[in-house]
Amino acid sequence: MVFGYARVSTAVQSLDLQLDALLKEGITRKNIYTDKVSSTKEERNSLNKLLNYVREGDTIVVWKLDRLARSLIHFTKLMQELDEKGVKFRSITESFIDTTKKSSQSEFIINIFAALAQLERDIIIERTKAGLESARRRGKVLGAPKGISKKNQQKAVLCEEYFKEGKLTVSEICERLAISRATYYKYLRFRGLNNSLRPYSK
Repeated sequence: MVFGYARVSTAVQSLDLQLDALLKEGITRKNIYTDKVSSTKEERNSLNKLLNYVREGDTIVVWKLDRLARSLIHFTKLMQELDEKGVKFRSITESFIDTTKKSSQSEFIINIFAALAQLERDIIIERTKAGLESARRRGKVLGAPKGISKKNQQKAVLCEEYFKEGKLTVSEICERLAISRATYYKYLRFRGLNNSLRPYSK
């Protein structure tokens, strides 16, 4: 079965262009999932439902890659998840991304994206390390705050870095660090970010 996914950033924007393109591909309206949320700050409930619903042999089609993924890291993660489930993927606008048929070009592009995503991960890690070292040089106390074990100190620091980076949602950060949302906000409060938080907003 073939499914479509469309997204716009705000409630006032129209999905018509994407819906028309997906319908033109022969996808029935009931099989098109839509979200009206920003690409980085909010959960996309319809996309999550679609990813949970599709099964081996199904195909997901989007009008454009940036309607699906928040970043290269997010895109490569989604492609890996779909590949493991045996689900194919195709972009209408970027025709070079099409896993519904064997294509050396498509495989090459996806591998390039994966390599760039790994580079992005490495840069984030290096920035975190550099930030910690800079804080130490300034005399900032990096010891475990009261109520957090020494083992979880690094996770608290990473929560702060990911929060400031602003590229990942709360769910993605929690998944990456294997913590709950409550623990995530607890760590941020311990890192002194109380005033800038809107609890459970992302």
